[in-house]
Amino acid sequence: MQIVNPFSTPDKVIGICGGGQLGKMLCEAASAWDWKTAVLDESHDFPAGKIAHRFTEGDFTKYEDVLAFGKTVDVLTIEIEKVNLEALIELEKMGKIVHPSPAALRIIRDKALQKQFFIDQGLPTAEQFLFDSRESLLEEFHAGKITIPFVQKVRSGGYDGRGVAIIRKEEDLALLLEGPCLVEAMVDIETEVSVIAVRNENGEIKTFPPVAMAFHPEANLVEYLYCPSGLGPALELEATQIAQAAIESLEMSGLLAVELFLTTDGDWLINEVAPRPHNSGHHTIECCSVSQFQQHLLAICNLPLIDPQLLQPAVMINLLGEEGYTGPVKYIGIEQALRLGSVYVHLYGKETTKPFRKMGHVTVSNRNVSSAIKTANFIKDQIKVIA
Repeated sequence: MQIVNPFSTPDKVIGICGGGQLGKMLCEAASAWDWKTAVLDESHDFPAGKIAHRFTEGDFTKYEDVLAFGKTVDVLTIEIEKVNLEALIELEKMGKIVHPSPAALRIIRDKALQKQFFIDQGLPTAEQFLFDSRESLLEEFHAGKITIPFVQKVRSGGYDGRGVAIIRKEEDLALLLEGPCLVEAMVDIETEVSVIAVRNENGEIKTFPPVAMAFHPEANLVEYLYCPSGLGPALELEATQIAQAAIESLEMSGLLAVELFLTTDGDWLINEVAPRPHNSGHHTIECCSVSQFQQHLLAICNLPLIDPQLLQPAVMINLLGEEGYTGPVKYIGIEQALRLGSVYVHLYGKETTKPFRKMGHVTVSNRNVSSAIKTANFIKDQIKVIA
């Protein structure tokens, strides 16, 4: 097992494929420990470009760019799944430390392979039906082999609510997406939960306390989350055990965000997983004994992990670009939100806003989670992201 310790060897460099907000927050976590980071993405103007120790302009979907970049760092990780897989495989063959492993990433980034993997491992998830195209899906529907309601997911490339079509009535068939996809029967959901599990190469696993999520009805991405989840100890333990089993079965190092459905029948189903820092873990920066970003850095270096305790209840809301606005970003209402106290505003540094684009997040802490939710709802109405 390889160990990289930037505390004792400060010349070591952590490489990150992707310079968005997750890359930025990884750089911020590394900077607090005086660790060096290098980032690969298309423009220095991206969020991580403003704070990375070194920024390389390039395309992380291209073999040559990822291979050349990976050769210059000591540990390579990702903030987005669509990094060129062949280059990661070649770097691993060369002896470079790559986390998550290319083998795990290959499974995770294809939603059909991911789901089948969990089925094969005996982990709870919904049955899936695979289709090569939108047209073949429609043929099966008209033949009576698929019934409404159902959920369609493209096999790769979907994120932040993209790549998912929810079909509740026949008119919704117009929303079906092109390309290879899977279909799941729609289930009655009591709560949507996320558990972030972390594993290092030695096999040590830690999990953050589960969070409950509320989704934007139009954008289909997390609008706010709260922790404690309100599930109670027994259900939280069940969710945590599923997340631990998922990361252990993948034998991967680093972070794995495990999104789960708790059905109205009391059953757990894995919805999908992400092998990187995740939107559902942003509250950990202020409200846990270790942030998800610090823990990910420790894990990919194969250093001992920190027990992630919740220090104070938290609610996190995403700051999304307002509908009808595209252009240079402006923020309205932040000053008033900051006056409330125990309010932590993170702006990602994206220069252009678009409808429903993630432009930042706000974490609210309070000894009473209900009070934190009320404050978060007020802030959600107060802060507007416009052009």
